[in-house]
Amino acid sequence: MNAHAPVAATAAEWTCFEVTIEDQVAHIRLKRPEAFNSMIRAFWNELPQIVRDIDDNARARCIVISSSGKHFSAGMDLAVFQGGGSTAPSQNVDRHINAEAQRYHIKHLQDAFSCLDEARMPVLAAIQGGCIGGAVDMTSACDIRYATADAFFCIQEINIGMTADVGTFPRLCKLIPEGWVREMAYTGRRMPAQKAKEIGWVNEVYDTHEAMMEAVMATAREIASKAPLAVTGSKVMINYARDHTIRDGLDYIGVWQTGMFSGPHMAEAFKAKAEKRDADFPDLAPVRRQM
Repeated sequence: MNAHAPVAATAAEWTCFEVTIEDQVAHIRLKRPEAFNSMIRAFWNELPQIVRDIDDNARARCIVISSSGKHFSAGMDLAVFQGGGSTAPSQNVDRHINAEAQRYHIKHLQDAFSCLDEARMPVLAAIQGGCIGGAVDMTSACDIRYATADAFFCIQEINIGMTADVGTFPRLCKLIPEGWVREMAYTGRRMPAQKAKEIGWVNEVYDTHEAMMEAVMATAREIASKAPLAVTGSKVMINYARDHTIRDGLDYIGVWQTGMFSGPHMAEAFKAKAEKRDADFPDLAPVRRQM
């Protein structure tokens, strides 16, 4: 664990998550298996708090999101819809006024997952069983996805008469062929883990949850051993390339390298290799979002 202050709230204080940090890897684990880790109201508030605290304070160099029980997550809890969710109208309010407010509510839900995409460190998702509805949105915002053999993915929203609105389409169309996105979105069918691997949705499929977690945590520790500035630079560049033209991406990496390239970090990497030891790189600096 790095030297920065502990995570803002302890694991016991989170309703939906357990959070541990070890070997410079933050492990965020969904902890409501009895409810298939459905995304209740607390989920939408807690996840961005946890991720932004880790990110802003540079508490770890890699984040792993996993779950517990039979299924990764059944998606958004129905109570969120019934009590002011993205499709729940306010009573006795002009529909246009209500629609404008709904737009901001949807943005609040979207931001809960955008924090994963925007975090300075990579986020790895370890998925077992069902990854349904909102869980597809969440894992699509992660850098890399891994799954167990019994995992499956479902754009559930079409099965309950709505269009997915929290991030599935903007991100999934960048991850897998558009035809597969359309088929899943229009039919609500389940895609098994092996097919998800074939089309590039997940990087690897494991026989058991234990085997998956062992491999994912090993990858996270390997990422954490690299120079954090180089890792975050790689994430920034990959995200920028995803969202821009090749010409714009080439220009931006030139600007980034001009300001962020670190000769001492490269020298340490070479020296550590020559001396057959682990390299010693500085953590990212905490960031201030308020004056």
